Amino acid sequence: MKGSIRPYAFSAVGVAGVLVLWQLLAEAKVAGNALPAATTVFTALAGILGTGTFWSSLGATIGIALFALALAAVAGVAIGLLVGSFEAVRFATLAVLEFLKPVPPIVILPLAVLVLGPTAEMSLFLVVFGCLLPIVMQTVDGVQGTDPVARDTARSYGMGEGEILARVVLPSAMPYIGTAMRVAAPAALVVTVVAGLLGGGPGLGQAIYQAQAAGDYASLYGLVIVLGVLGLLFQGATRLAERRVLHWHESYREGVPA
Repeated sequence: MKGSIRPYAFSAVGVAGVLVLWQLLAEAKVAGNALPAATTVFTALAGILGTGTFWSSLGATIGIALFALALAAVAGVAIGLLVGSFEAVRFATLAVLEFLKPVPPIVILPLAVLVLGPTAEMSLFLVVFGCLLPIVMQTVDGVQGTDPVARDTARSYGMGEGEILARVVLPSAMPYIGTAMRVAAPAALVVTVVAGLLGGGPGLGQAIYQAQAAGDYASLYGLVIVLGVLGLLFQGATRLAERRVLHWHESYREGVPA
């Protein structure tokens, strides 16, 4: 019990140390008015939490990020299974996937704003674009890493290709897909905020831009703190979901010797 508490205690000490340093730097006017005191920021944050506009922006950010992540997951797994399972599809899509893989969503943001405008649809498109490729590539790796002996054994029991795909290949690729989802979830939140901050989409990104434009640095820092906490919650939720869904896998079973 004592060992399990120590990491949290050290984390709390680290957070307290950062807050004290922040307060000292703000009082010393190291960055002038651009760095308000921690006490000022948390006071402003308390006021923000009491407004309906904040909760509306928070709901828009979470809703867009989760919906886009779900769309990217369904499409990414389906495409990944096709690309990884059929050689003709893999060769037909290889060049396109390799071309799109290094392209970040922010590069196509001006085009998305031009076509879709500063709307929720624009944010949704950018998040799906940013999350889709990593899920596709991880799924392809998982499919190609399936044990060929397991495939042959399934065929010997009379399973068709569709059944093998669903009962052998997909479970084998699930750890890869779980890793992709764990990485994509915080990325979905980041892209949603960037779409609002730079593209005018709804959500906390737009609220941060408005606070910056108004010179309200205390509110700006408060919103950044909210996003940090939200990112931690996203990361924790995906880890928990991954552990629950893949509880059968040896890497998640407790008591399995290394």
